[in-house]
Amino acid sequence: MNEERLTFTITNDDGTQVSCEALFTFESEETHKNYMVYTDHTLDEEGNTKVYAATYTPGLETQTLMPIETDKEWKIIETILDEVMKSVGDEQQ
Repeated sequence: MNEERLTFTITNDDGTQVSCEALFTFESEETHKNYMVYTDHTLDEEGNTKVYAATYTPGLETQTLMPIETDKEWKIIETILDEVMKSVGDEQQ
């Protein structure tokens, strides 16, 4: 199985460049925005992989990730992430 992974580099507020990998993207019918869920493969205090989310505009050659603006958007992202995690867990059983 040959899955192509989307990797990219972001620049933090302090100017540090960080390599990231897109986990998945989706468009919300509710907000009509496109979202990218991604990781920099770092771990939190409990050993879980840190995951981030941002909005983006598909089809652009150079992307600018924009911050999530509302609690409603975060809830949508959390719901989709929970569904993806459940699906992955089901596939591994």
